[in-house]
Amino acid sequence: MAKKAATKKKDNRLTILLTVAIVVVLGFTAIYFINKSQNEAKIDNSTSASDQKTSEKAAGNTDTHGLYGDYKPKAQATIDQLGDKNYQNIILPDDLQKKIDAGEETYAYFFSPTCSHCVATTPILMPAADKADVHIYQYNMLEFEQGWDDYAINATPTLIYFKDGKEVGRVIGEQTAEAFKEFFKTMTNS
Repeated sequence: MAKKAATKKKDNRLTILLTVAIVVVLGFTAIYFINKSQNEAKIDNSTSASDQKTSEKAAGNTDTHGLYGDYKPKAQATIDQLGDKNYQNIILPDDLQKKIDAGEETYAYFFSPTCSHCVATTPILMPAADKADVHIYQYNMLEFEQGWDDYAINATPTLIYFKDGKEVGRVIGEQTAEAFKEFFKTMTNS
């Protein structure tokens, strides 16, 4: 009888352990799918303002196409940044290259959502650009790593000005609003 009671007690422990394991697995699975669903909603609801003037953005006339176009961001840090007003001028690699090849005057800001220096710089740079009526295209190095080689980027943040298909000037690292203002002025006079 004692042997049956011990076996039944072990069976009960095993049943409880198995039940707990199943609940934990189901919990993590539910969290995964909820997070995935929320991320997809953020991506679908992101809007692109990259080709719009400051006045159009201020009026709320933004394109309803995704911030990253048809590209679906993969990094969680990028997805978390989709709603940030300082990161609404995203440009895709092919689009940036087309602008440069066409000889357009283009400011390209190379950043990474995981770069603490970028996180500190962007809220200084974007308002300074708006004040100077300068449009900045933002190139996400976390999502598009080929930018490191394509544009000889050694560190983020990096702001480059292109004119007539060539790089004219570059600013690397954290800067003040005044330094950006001076850079814009210098590039305008180049």
